[in-house]
Amino acid sequence: MDRLKRFLPLIVLAGVIALIFGMGWNRYLSLDTLREHGEALRNYTAENYLLSLLILMAVFAVLTASVVPGVFFVTITAGYLFGPWVGGVATSIAATAGALIVYGVTRTALGRSLRERAERDRGLMQAVCSAIDRDTFWYVLGSRLAVVVPFHMINVAAGLMAVKLRPYTLATVIGLLPAHTIYCWIGARLNVLLAENPDPDFQALFARFWAPMAGVFVLAVVLPFALKAVQKALTRRRAT
Repeated sequence: MDRLKRFLPLIVLAGVIALIFGMGWNRYLSLDTLREHGEALRNYTAENYLLSLLILMAVFAVLTASVVPGVFFVTITAGYLFGPWVGGVATSIAATAGALIVYGVTRTALGRSLRERAERDRGLMQAVCSAIDRDTFWYVLGSRLAVVVPFHMINVAAGLMAVKLRPYTLATVIGLLPAHTIYCWIGARLNVLLAENPDPDFQALFARFWAPMAGVFVLAVVLPFALKAVQKALTRRRAT
């Protein structure tokens, strides 16, 4: 019975993933959805703003937890419907909720037992866990800002290591905000592009959005190094 309770959340999550792919809902995660239904979505959002925002956040959280490819297009849709600021904040919060689901499922199934074993053995795994416990916020924040680091890998690893929940959650929200705001800004400008060119190719997309994509590059490459330098400076200050 205890084993069933441990793995029940994982079984439920696997069932959700199977349902999404079985019903073919993942096929809607594409630019074609905005091209074909964008105007109808904007009209519905204008009439039911708060309800639309809550629905989008719920869908985003479920899709994030379900590890379904293409959630990026939901971020674009959020910007298309709500603009960069509301869309960026809403999707960051929703993505954090999805990340917490994966964290909780992983921790329930495996993380707690692995952490207890690591603390008993007092070996390398215990040393790694202790190091991350000391600087959970900085480790997670750097990983979230570096958009090249797989999002779900961080969630699973955090659950397996049973990291502290509060700094993990706070760092996830803050770390996701810059990239999500940029993606939502792209979505907000996409309405103009689709009006001019209903079937844009890659060249047209790059010509319109090269600046925000350069911002994503800065997040992926430059900002984590800057963050590491700040962390080292703060550590030296605390030591003195």
